[in-house]
Amino acid sequence: MFNKLKQVKDLRDKAKRLQNMLSEETVEASAAWGKIKIVMDGNQTVRSVSVEPEMLADRKKLEDALKDAYNDAVKKAQKTMVDKMRKSGDLNIPGLT
Repeated sequence: MFNKLKQVKDLRDKAKRLQNMLSEETVEASAAWGKIKIVMDGNQTVRSVSVEPEMLADRKKLEDALKDAYNDAVKKAQKTMVDKMRKSGDLNIPGLT
């Protein structure tokens, strides 16, 4: 039983180290020909959003561009996370190849 608890603690420690490492990684995504930019860290926390003033004139275009930029940033952050997990070898998750 204590062996299982140690394994859980080790896994938790490795996950925490990975989370800290990912918080230092950033990805940038853009939409609407670069008029909308989102910077997100590896933990998928939005660090900044930049909107060109001309985008404020059309609410629908702004909403669509924000959605597109956010979705692109999430994909990039997830890719960064998977790459870091592969390279570190800390977390061995079945099916993660």
